[in-house]
Formats: sequence, structure tokens, C-alpha cells
Amino acid sequence: MPLAMIRGAGLGGELSRSVPRETPGQPVHGAERIGAVLRGLVRSAGRELLGFEDPAGPAGQDVPGALAHSLGECVHESALRSTTIRWIAPRRGLARLAHAGQPWHHPGEARVTDTIPFAIIVADRAVAAVPLDLDAYHKGMLVIRDRVVVRALVRTHRAWWERGEEPGTPPGALPAHLRAVLQALLAGLTDETAAVKLGVSGRTYSRRVGELLAALGTTSRFRAGAEAARRGWI
Repeated sequence: MPLAMIRGAGLGGELSRSVPRETPGQPVHGAERIGAVLRGLVRSAGRELLGFEDPAGPAGQDVPGALAHSLGECVHESALRSTTIRWIAPRRGLARLAHAGQPWHHPGEARVTDTIPFAIIVADRAVAAVPLDLDAYHKGMLVIRDRVVVRALVRTHRAWWERGEEPGTPPGALPAHLRAVLQALLAGLTDETAAVKLGVSGRTYSRRVGELLAALGTTSRFRAGAEAARRGWI
């Protein structure tokens, strides 16, 4: 509803009184304070740690110097505690690292996508840290504990994870998350049966079938097998 209509309907005052003006999280500034909070967040993860990260940073380093080193050590500590770690990085960032002769160290599982929407760290689906400019933590960040906001961030991460590829996947290869979908189509499974077998919802399975067909350049499930064979995917 346009703002003028809201005002005309007499809702402006109601909204200003009912919607809190506070930020949905706690702003953190200063390199030392940011480093301490990030390390505490990562070390607090007992079950799961999710992240979007450009390892090369938007301008060379996302978290500069000692801050990046200490944060990396904490992530590795989490991996040793058997915490599930899922990190997503943009392809261009990895290309910059490779050009500089630097490897990407990523404990746990990793996916590569063309881009990432923002930098983020989420611990145990309960608390998240997002840079204030969405890219660089050292410029300031927001620590978010609001359950609805954190759930939305987790869903965003899951959607990008499902579209991502494993590091080192050659261009034109079948994305990892679509391999089981292709096998289900080749086996002639119904969507319902395939979704149950893959442990996903019917909507998610249908979306992945659409992704697979788009990757194969066809709209026909019947042609999917032939096209997959032509590409060497089966």
C-alpha cells in the first residue's frame, strides 16, 4: 500500500506507535570489539555454523589482518568439535584468490555460487552477524537474535546452498544437488516418491526438477535423459 494511501486511511499513526523504531539487532563497532564478538559467536556454535563469505573480500580482505586469522582459527576449532559447517563463497572471489596463488581454506562443507547476497555468519540458527554495509565486518556489524529475522537468513542460506556447486566443479558439470534428481527422473519415480527418497518437500523437489531441465536446456522430462547422456552426465 503506498504511503499516501496509508496516511489517507489513518494508519500512519497506528504504524508509528505499534512498530518498534529500534534496530533489529545490536550494532558493534571497532576492530577489537568486532573480533571478540565474532570469535565468541563462532565458538558458541554447538551444532551448526552457516556462512556467506567472499574469501578475497570486496576490496582485498573482508575481515582484515589478525581479525581474519583469528576468526579462521575459531571456525577450524568448530570443525574439530564436529559442528556442521556450511560455507558459501562467490566464484569471482575464489578466482581472485587463485590468481594471487592463495588457497581457500574452508573447514566443513562448502559450495560455490556466482555471487553471494551478503556476508553473514549464523550460529545454531539462533544468532547471526551481518556487516552493516553487507560486505565488510571491520566497518561495523549487526548481531541479530530476532528469531524471525534469523530464520529468514537461514532460509536464504539454504536456497543459495541448494543452487551452489562443490568447489572445483568444472564449468558445465551437473551441480551436486541435482545429481539425485536426475537419477530419480531416470528411474521413473513419481515426484512424491522422489521427494520422500531425497528427504525434501514436494515443492523443493519440483523446483529442483525445473533447475535440472533448465540446466539441460529442455522443458521435457522425457528428453532429459537423452540430453544428460549427450553431456556425459550419466
